Amino acid sequence: MRTVELSNHPADALRIARQRRNDGRPQADDGSDLDEAVIRHALLLRRATNARDRARARKQWFAWVRAAVAVLKLRRLAPAPPALPAARRGPAQSRSDLEERLEAGVAGEQQVVRELGRVLGDDWVLLRGYCNRRGEIDHLLIGPPGLVAIESKHLNATVHCDGDSWRFEKFDRFGNLVAHGSISDRGGRSPSIQLNEPADLLEQFLRTRGGTTSILRVVLLTHPSSRRGSCKHPSVHVATSALTLARHLGDMPPVLGAAQRARLEELIARDHRYHEARRPSPPAPASRGPARPAARKGHSARSASR
Repeated sequence: MRTVELSNHPADALRIARQRRNDGRPQADDGSDLDEAVIRHALLLRRATNARDRARARKQWFAWVRAAVAVLKLRRLAPAPPALPAARRGPAQSRSDLEERLEAGVAGEQQVVRELGRVLGDDWVLLRGYCNRRGEIDHLLIGPPGLVAIESKHLNATVHCDGDSWRFEKFDRFGNLVAHGSISDRGGRSPSIQLNEPADLLEQFLRTRGGTTSILRVVLLTHPSSRRGSCKHPSVHVATSALTLARHLGDMPPVLGAAQRARLEELIARDHRYHEARRPSPPAPASRGPARPAARKGHSARSASR
């Protein structure tokens, strides 16, 4: 299986978090929304700056002006860093909860790539980090059976879904329920909506270019302790093993030839570059890596990603 990295925002976010800690910049105590806002802003600024520099190198002056304006706006909108006591400042700070969650999510995605590559042959290609104006898709697999979109979630919990409503339950080693709540991003989108919205838009784009008209959608639970609970009327497939998923895909009948697969790869990469250049700021926070479920009834939802 050949792997093409279109973008890798979780790894970029982790590098920024580590750099902030190594530079002795203040961190909030709880892994916190403010820390995430600072890192997210740095990612968006880097994306806009890269788009501006690419446009300048290609002498695409209209795109350069648009990207340059986006850079200026983002610099003005920089969130204030956490205000912490001087004792917390300096390079000796320990890893934050946010950094640990980012590390877990990156490790989970790397494990997915390894396990898929163990089963799928040279006639498969994995595109990582595709994005359009409706969001991001962690992995896009192109192979003889067709096109597969995968959203990975690193949750140490049992996951239930009812249509597009998702929730988690976490139990201790004695079987006692210790946390439960809904699973959604900051925009209130469940994992299936996070996947279906950009996948629907990608399908529309490919259809207008004579490409495939159907995308298999899979939410993959990457934590070794993840469990699939009750799933009623799911709008996506829910899997807990990349190996099992790869074996299932390998057993499916072929429908795409080599030329069709190459054309799909070209179209998807082109569409990704278009949206990266036009929209340096995505409509919803990146959902790759560990999900951040919303807690209910006083339980801490952050524990579900550990």
